[in-house]
Amino acid sequence: MNFLKNIFANIKKYRFLLSQLVIRDFKVKYKRSVLGVLWSVLYPLLMMMVMAIVFSNMFKFSMEGVNYLVYLMTGLVVFNYFSEATNNAMGSIFGNSSLINKVYIPKYIFPVAKCLFVGINFLFSLIPLLLIIIFSGNPAEGTKCVINIYYLLLPFIYGCMFMFTLGVGYVLATVSVFLRDMVYIWGILLTILNYFTPLFYQISILPESLQSIFKLNPLYIYINASREIILNGTMPTPLYLLACFGSASIMLIIGLFVFRKKQNKFVYYL
Repeated sequence: MNFLKNIFANIKKYRFLLSQLVIRDFKVKYKRSVLGVLWSVLYPLLMMMVMAIVFSNMFKFSMEGVNYLVYLMTGLVVFNYFSEATNNAMGSIFGNSSLINKVYIPKYIFPVAKCLFVGINFLFSLIPLLLIIIFSGNPAEGTKCVINIYYLLLPFIYGCMFMFTLGVGYVLATVSVFLRDMVYIWGILLTILNYFTPLFYQISILPESLQSIFKLNPLYIYINASREIILNGTMPTPLYLLACFGSASIMLIIGLFVFRKKQNKFVYYL
């Protein structure tokens, strides 16, 4: 595992450059925007309101004894982070080809910068989610969520989600250098994954044979662990937390291995 130590050492060594890449992404995204970074809070809040209206009122989705709005949003913030971060990481190498071809920079930096940039937006999106948790729900119907001590486990769960996403990002960044069609293929796969992840429905409505398959989805593991804390006020089992960390670690190691194996050939395709 010496290559892992070298990678993390390089990331630490170039942390200033990493921070500058993240700042650059913020400047590019909010350039000439009147509200600027405020959109990081307003956009997820408005999207949550739209999704709540669509699924709660138009499609009449509801769950007895469950705050459906919180149920929906806890899933969406995770899936939206995964979707946006992997899409950004996928283009991080060929999107910085001019910089990579001119000076030496550890290429590992670029997918990390994209995942961190989207991660900061993810943290902003937790603000409207917290407001919904506090102000929505009816105690008489058992749908009121109560903030509890198990919320301290959420950074661990979301940290595992970041590791898993970064691992996938490394694989996509590698493949997309050699196959630019991956951008379109991944878009299709994300659409499929969206329906295979219980975001707006409960997994219990599926046949038991399908439930066991859906539960293998790592995104379901992270979403369900956070819902266990936020909606039920209970702590996920140690085995479940181990599954969060295990799946994230395995995916990150795979991603780093694939990236390291092919990175020296990137310059021939950029």
